[in-house]
Amino acid sequence: MDKKALENLLHDMSLEEKVMQLVQIPGSEYEADAEITGIERGQVKDDVKRLVGSTLGVWGSKSLKRIQEQYIKEHPHHIPLMFMLDVIHGHKTVFPCPLGQGATFDPEAVKKGAEVQAKEASADGVHATFSPMADLCRDARWGRIMESTGEDKLLNSRMAAAMVEGYQGDDLKDRNHIAACVKHFAAYGAGEGGRDYNNTELSEHTLREHYLRAYDEAIKKNPVMVMTSFNTINGIPATGNKFLMKKILRDEYGFKGVLISDWAAVGEMINHGFAEDQRDAALKAMEAGVDIDMCSGCYSGHLVELVKSGAVSEAAVDEAVLRVLNMKNDLGLFEDPFRGIDTETGAVVTAESRSLARKVAAESLVLLENKNKALPLKNGKTAFIGPFANTKRLQSSWAFSGEDENTVTVYEAAQEVYESDKIKVSEGSTIMDQDAVTARGKCHVDNWEEENEKLLKEAVEAAKWADTIVLCIGEDSTQTGEATSKASLKLADVQLNLLNEIKKTGKKLITLIFTGRPLELKEVAEVSDAMLVCWLPGTEGGHAVMDVLSGKVSPSGRVPASFPYTVGQEPLHYDIYPTGRPKPENGPSEYSSRYLDCENYALYPFGYGLSYTTFEFGDVKLSADKMTAKDKITVSAKIKNSGDVKGEVTPQLYIRDVAGSRVRPVRELLDFKRITLEPGAEEEVSFEINEEQLRFWTAEEKWASEPGKFFVWIANSSRDGKPAEFLLQM
Repeated sequence: MDKKALENLLHDMSLEEKVMQLVQIPGSEYEADAEITGIERGQVKDDVKRLVGSTLGVWGSKSLKRIQEQYIKEHPHHIPLMFMLDVIHGHKTVFPCPLGQGATFDPEAVKKGAEVQAKEASADGVHATFSPMADLCRDARWGRIMESTGEDKLLNSRMAAAMVEGYQGDDLKDRNHIAACVKHFAAYGAGEGGRDYNNTELSEHTLREHYLRAYDEAIKKNPVMVMTSFNTINGIPATGNKFLMKKILRDEYGFKGVLISDWAAVGEMINHGFAEDQRDAALKAMEAGVDIDMCSGCYSGHLVELVKSGAVSEAAVDEAVLRVLNMKNDLGLFEDPFRGIDTETGAVVTAESRSLARKVAAESLVLLENKNKALPLKNGKTAFIGPFANTKRLQSSWAFSGEDENTVTVYEAAQEVYESDKIKVSEGSTIMDQDAVTARGKCHVDNWEEENEKLLKEAVEAAKWADTIVLCIGEDSTQTGEATSKASLKLADVQLNLLNEIKKTGKKLITLIFTGRPLELKEVAEVSDAMLVCWLPGTEGGHAVMDVLSGKVSPSGRVPASFPYTVGQEPLHYDIYPTGRPKPENGPSEYSSRYLDCENYALYPFGYGLSYTTFEFGDVKLSADKMTAKDKITVSAKIKNSGDVKGEVTPQLYIRDVAGSRVRPVRELLDFKRITLEPGAEEEVSFEINEEQLRFWTAEEKWASEPGKFFVWIANSSRDGKPAEFLLQM
C-alpha cells in the first residue's frame, strides 16, 4: 500500500478504530494455550478484541491463520492483526541465553542466530519479537542480566545492532524476517539494589556516557520498534518520561518507528505515584509519545474520551496510528496478512539451525580454571554427575516457544563420544534447596531430604567408579530472568554439599556451571581441577559442551559480566572511575579505597577466558605518538600461539583518557577481534583509533574529545597487558 492509500485509510477510520490500533491484548484472548500470564482469558471486552491492533504471546501457523482470518473478517476496514512474541534467544532452535551470546564476542555469529530465530518465528506466524535487550547491566543480582550481553557498552552496542540486523534483514517484507524491538528504554539494568522494576537513579552524565550507548547504536540499524522500561528514572517512570522518549529517542536519535510500552507499564504509573488513575496514565503515556499500550487497558478504556474532551488531540492519535499502520505496511501485511505462515509444518528445527546453535554455544563457553591441564578430558572412566548432567532444561525461562524434546543433554552428547562402558550418569541432587524461591513462588518437593540422600549416595558410588568426574551444577532456569532478583549469588546449598562430597573421593573434578548470571564461585574453584561456565546453552548445549570437553573445540568464550568474589561487591564492573585514594598494587593500603575483607576487583574480570593453548601478546606499537582530530592512529601487537593446539583468541583494545573535564574510566573497551592461530603461528593484530572514538560527555554537557594523554592496551582481558601512550592535539 502506498503512502497516500495509507493516509486515506487512516482518515476513513473512526476515532474508536484509531485508538484500538494503539492497543495490544494478550494472545490468550484468541488462543487458550497462549504462553502468557497476567490477565485471565475473557477479561477483554469483545468490542475491544474485535478492533485491537496487535496481540502477543501466541504462535503456531494454523492457529494464527485461523485467528487472522476471523479478525480481518470482523474488522470494519479489514486491517490485519499483528502478532508479537518474546523470541529472546530462540524460537524452536534455542541458542545460548543473551549473556552467553555476549561471551562469544562474535557479533556475526549472533546476527546469524537472530536470522534463524526470525525465520522460525515467521513460519509460525509471528511478525515481531521483543528483542534485542540493549540494557547495560553491572549487577548480577538482577535476574534479567541473562537477557543482556553484559556490563560493557561497546560489546552491548555491537551485539544489539547485530541482532536487529539479523531479525530484520534488508527487507521486512521478506517472509524469513521479523520486526525487531530494542528494549528497555531506558536504563532498566541499573535498578537500585539489583531489584527488578525498581527505581533507577542516574546522573545525565552516567546515563549518556554508559547506559544509553547500546540503544543508540541499535537504533541506528532502524529497528521497527522500541519498548519503554518498567523502571522510574530519576523519579519519572520511563513510560511517561518525555525527556527520554521525545528529546532523546525521537529528536536526538531520530527514531521514526513504533514506541510500545512494556507489559502493563502504562497502568503501573499509578503504582509509581506518577498518575492518579488509568485516565491520567493514558494521558501521560500519550504525552510521552507511547504508540502502543501493552495490556494495561488504559488506552482502550480512556483514550477515546481523552480525545473527545480535548485533553489529547486527534492529531496526536493520528500520528501514533500512522506509525502502527506503517509498521503493518512495511511487513507487507496489507498485501499478505498471512505473511510467513507455513500451515503445513510451521517452524521446524533443521540440521542447519542445529549446526549454528552448536557453534554459537561452543563459542560461548568460558574456561575459568584449568589446573595442570585437567581439560580436555583424557581417556578413562568418566562419571557425569549433577542435576544438569542429563536434563533437557538447558534454555532460559525466556525460551518458552522452544521444546525440551529438541534439546541434547550433556550425557546424551557424551554417549556419542565415549564407549558405553566408559561413562556413567547420576543426578546427584535436586537443582534447588527445599523451599527455594523462584519467579513463580516457592519450590517445595515432597520427601526432599530422602530424595537427596538417595541421589547423593548414587552419585558418590558413580564417582568412586570413575577416574574423572564431570560435575554439572548451576541455577535453575526459573531462578534467572524477569522477577528473579537475588540477594545471594551462591549455588544452592544442596549442590555445594554434592560438590564437597564428590571432592572427598579424590578423583579429578571438572565442574560445569550452568547459569544465566555471574555467581560466587571462589569455593567451587578452589576444589575444582577445571571449571567451565556453560550459561544456559540451549538446544545444542550438550553437543557444544562435549565438543569443548573432548578437545574437539578449544574454548574461546570471554567473561561478558564480571564474576565477583562475593555479592557484597555488586554492582561490579571493570570500567570504574579512579578514586583519589586508589589501593596500591603493592605495599600498605591503609586509608585507600578498598574492602577490608575482599579484593576490589572481580574474581573473573570482564574479557577473561582461558584456552587449551596459550597466547603471547607482544608489546603494543603505535603508528604515531601524536594525533589530531583529522588523524588516525594504528595500534598493533603481535600475538603468538605458544601452545600445542589450534585456538581462537580475542585481542581486546582498551583505552584510558588520563585526564579530562570529567574523570574517565581506568579502562574502556574500544574494539575487539576474534582470530584463529595454529600452534606456533603468529599474527600482527591492528586497530585504528580516530578522534570520534575518544569523545565523551564532557563537563560542558556535550559529546567531545579533549586534548591530552591517552593510554592504550591490546590485551587478553580487562586486567591484562602493558600500555602504550599517545597525545591527542587539538
